Amino acid sequence: MLLGDAASGKLAANITGFCRALRRAGLPVDSARIRLAQQAALAVGVGTRADLRAALECVLVSRYEDRASFADLFAAFFRDPELTRQLLNQLLPRAPEAAPPPKRSARAQEALLALGKRPDVAPSAESSIDFDAAMSASDIQRLRHADFASLSASEFRLIEQLLRRVPFAVPRLPSRRYRPAASGARPHWGRLLRESARGEGEFGVLPRERPRLKPLPLLVLVDVSGSMERYARVLLAFLHRATRASPRAVFAFGVGLTDLRLAFREEDTDRMLAQCNRLIPDFAGGTRLGESLAALRCRHPEALIGRRSMVLLVSDGLDTGDTVTLEREIGWLRRQSRHLVWLNPLLRYAAYTPSAAGARVLAQHADSTLAVHDLWHLERMAESLARLVGGCRSVERG
Repeated sequence: MLLGDAASGKLAANITGFCRALRRAGLPVDSARIRLAQQAALAVGVGTRADLRAALECVLVSRYEDRASFADLFAAFFRDPELTRQLLNQLLPRAPEAAPPPKRSARAQEALLALGKRPDVAPSAESSIDFDAAMSASDIQRLRHADFASLSASEFRLIEQLLRRVPFAVPRLPSRRYRPAASGARPHWGRLLRESARGEGEFGVLPRERPRLKPLPLLVLVDVSGSMERYARVLLAFLHRATRASPRAVFAFGVGLTDLRLAFREEDTDRMLAQCNRLIPDFAGGTRLGESLAALRCRHPEALIGRRSMVLLVSDGLDTGDTVTLEREIGWLRRQSRHLVWLNPLLRYAAYTPSAAGARVLAQHADSTLAVHDLWHLERMAESLARLVGGCRSVERG
């Protein structure tokens, strides 16, 4: 049986409601994809459930980590038309012999329960998620150790708010300029001459001076490929707030290089993220770090300040470009910087080893490798960077 018109009737409303539930679960589904889903349903028909699911998955899912949420929501929407009644029944007490509800991912379960709380609204209608930031101490503790990729939509928004209050002190080093101090390595000759002139050649205490401390300049390179989408958003929001007191240059890389310094001039983090979305043309695409570093070397050499910059490279190392180019360019980056720190979310796995070609190159040249997959590790980043500046080469796992 072929589908007559997927753009009208109840099936069109169901597809629209299904797409909105996917968007509530965190999938990037806009009106263009909803229309494309309706066209896909028209092309394959509704005679076979497996064909319909495959067609919708092809046009609505672009990231591997979203497949589980899609599968859960598809099973809920296209198995029983009385979805709202079933969801409300799940919220009521059950008899001991009743079968437990199917296990779903956190993102899919939240999207379905959001529909179940509004029984008077059809599944196709858009409704906002009730977000309560007042959480218990145990909930906050759980979220501090939760992987960013496993969070539901509301939990992810809460983490974005929490990480903006994480204290982060960029390491400081002595500069060439000096300042007066109670104790120091050398006398403050200017102050000494002034006091001697006032005291007719005599002075009481020898004034001292010590070097001024200045924060290290930062070069931040953020991978915005499909596998890094959630981590990239979290790290951009965190670094925007945490490094605003330091000289910094921020770039995003995927298939190409994008300069984000204009976006990072925004005071508000939400406006910064919105501007990054407009500036990055290859968001959720592939990764070619070697070509991106070559573009950095040719077009933005001023981003590295006198071999004093600390480079924060946020990536999982799953590079699809030429390994020879990556080896050459990452070697140049290491020689032109003071420290190269690889922030790798895949370190959440205890048995992780850099087996991919790009990951092996990064592991060979990085001074330190830190895990950044949850809030707890972001809180420890400042301490780890301070140890690195002190001369320690380390790998911090999850």
